[in-house]
Amino acid sequence: MTKKAIFLSVLALTLAVTADAQPPTAPPTGTAPAHVAYRAKQILGSKVLLQGNATAGTVDDIVFDDQGNVEYLIVVDQGQYRTVPWAAAKYNLDQRTAVINITTDQYKVVPTYTAQTYPNFYAPAYRTTTYKYYGLTPGQLRRIERREGLRP
Repeated sequence: MTKKAIFLSVLALTLAVTADAQPPTAPPTGTAPAHVAYRAKQILGSKVLLQGNATAGTVDDIVFDDQGNVEYLIVVDQGQYRTVPWAAAKYNLDQRTAVINITTDQYKVVPTYTAQTYPNFYAPAYRTTTYKYYGLTPGQLRRIERREGLRP
């Protein structure tokens, strides 16, 4: 090996080690983090509120699809369960609350069930109907609509 080749190898190695040793740069101020990490134990047991701070119950369970995506919250109040699409709730982890932007009257018409009679969460009619109660479209359809430019 020539002196020049050895020098270039040492220089490249030094630069690589120096680059690894640099602290990661912080995101520019004023930008929001790309993702918020939610932990199940932060969500389970959270109080669920509706418009006007009306209490709807507490988060009893979380439903995942077969790909591991969170699909629904299960809200319980006095032994009655309701399915709430994950996207319908906004979370305040400090106060352990989930707020759903519908009225009490709208929430009352959402079908209920018991722990012994859970619905088939992924039956197409159930998904579509459940999402409509909250003014939403099921996830797969939302992705298709966005891709085709039908929805912002």
